[in-house]
Amino acid sequence: MRPGTGVATSRGGAGGAAGASSRAVGEERALTSVAAGARYEGEPEDLPRLWHVTLSVSGEEAPLKEVRRALEQLAHDHPFLLTSRYANDHAEIRYWEEARDLHDAAAVALRLWGEHRQTAGLPPWEIVGLEVIDRQTYHHRISKGYGPAPATPVGVHPF
Repeated sequence: MRPGTGVATSRGGAGGAAGASSRAVGEERALTSVAAGARYEGEPEDLPRLWHVTLSVSGEEAPLKEVRRALEQLAHDHPFLLTSRYANDHAEIRYWEEARDLHDAAAVALRLWGEHRQTAGLPPWEIVGLEVIDRQTYHHRISKGYGPAPATPVGVHPF
């Protein structure tokens, strides 16, 4: 699933009869403690989460104009892509993936380049790197000033 699919993933909230509480107005709500790594028993295990994906590819040199055009076509076909950086023999693609778990997000990422090689005219490069991290880890890295720099301007840019 991708952001913007229209699939509701809300876990409740302040509105609607479906989210109405059986508590009386002003009544205190009991807090429930959940051990680290455990799930609250009412929480479905298959709720999608956001994963930050960095996919690195490389191979034989290709004309820069063709690489740029192919990455722009990929971004047009799949607007979830945040940014792509490229040179004539390698590229890096960063984007957010919505998936149930890391395994699902990584599986989608590992298929991305190959599945769109023909339709976007991508070079016949191989995947040489993949990083998939959860949203919390991504934001923690950025706040601490380490890890890969945030995807600077959105779009397709040379290295």
